[in-house]
Amino acid sequence: MVYYAHMGILSALGITSNNRSVKAQYAPAVMQSFGYGPGSIGSGYGYAPIDRSLAMQVPAVARCRNLIADVISYMPLELYNKKTGEELGSPVWLEQPDIRQPRAVTLSATIDSLIFYGVAYWLITEIYADDLRPARFEWVDNNRVTPIFNNRNTEILYYNLDGTKLPMSGVGSLITFQGLNQGVLQTAGRTIQSALDIERASAVAAQTPMATGYLKNTGADLPEDHVQGLLATWKASRAARSTAYLTSTLSYETVGYSPKDMMYNEASQYLCTQIARAMNVPAYMISADMNNSMTYQNIIDGRKEFVAYSLQPFICAIETRLSMDDITARGNEVRFAVEESFLRADTMQRLDAIEKMLQLGLIDVAQAKGMEDLTPYGNESGNVTNLQ
Repeated sequence: MVYYAHMGILSALGITSNNRSVKAQYAPAVMQSFGYGPGSIGSGYGYAPIDRSLAMQVPAVARCRNLIADVISYMPLELYNKKTGEELGSPVWLEQPDIRQPRAVTLSATIDSLIFYGVAYWLITEIYADDLRPARFEWVDNNRVTPIFNNRNTEILYYNLDGTKLPMSGVGSLITFQGLNQGVLQTAGRTIQSALDIERASAVAAQTPMATGYLKNTGADLPEDHVQGLLATWKASRAARSTAYLTSTLSYETVGYSPKDMMYNEASQYLCTQIARAMNVPAYMISADMNNSMTYQNIIDGRKEFVAYSLQPFICAIETRLSMDDITARGNEVRFAVEESFLRADTMQRLDAIEKMLQLGLIDVAQAKGMEDLTPYGNESGNVTNLQ
């Protein structure tokens, strides 16, 4: 069933169009090399050598992912005029792309896909009757999508969703978000797997209350049931106390190394640092700074650095895709409200800046009140009391 939405506020925002031939999806060019043969079908675009659920079991990966996805997901999305810079408000689909869930949930899942796979998908569920542009979306898991390439693997011909071919425009088609980098599962798959191996080895060492070894009997051979009983008693005793007693015919020979000898802690810390590098997150944010070479910086400076180096690639991927002509009318663009939501200075700094702009005549009092979310409240005679 095809769903249509009325334009309403969108007409007032100037994003309607009389061109009813606008397509809701472009087939993106393939920007990654997969190493597959001609005519290959399947999991190249967004393919990963390690499973995402396993990668999320590594605390450093989970922390980096949460820092990036959770911070971006709560930033508001707003519509602007490119030429004038005027804010046009937020269409319904920009406030809530998926009617079934909050915008932050949809954005978090989208950024998650970009982090791990380098590509994310939205399924178009509704379109506007006026210009056939998308009105509602649904985030789609990468594992459900199979792109079908041309003979040279340079372009995508169409997509399969759960084995069913999708149209390339209109309701039921996919909006593709292309990341600026390959997914971390591809670029850091070995590092993540090594971190998993370290965690597994540490767990084995923790479950075994002694170094790996064997009991050597220099006397008469013991029956099998006596041997099993001796081993069970040895294990139970070592779990209760570290001191052991052996007869003259028995000796304990170690054949392994202790967790300290294996340097599990050092290896785990090193891999955390490597994961932070691979995911472009400052190591100190996940307690993985091995050199402890941080210098003093205030909170705003730290946030600016985080936005510039860690968040901006994902912000850019989403902003530019939603600003393309098949979604947003030409002349308008979608932006995250980074300054207002994440880099907002303290009250005194904001008031100082507003005061200087008032003195220079760049803004008037009404605009200054709007910048601080101060709204007029009073009678019609003009006596106004401002409340924040």
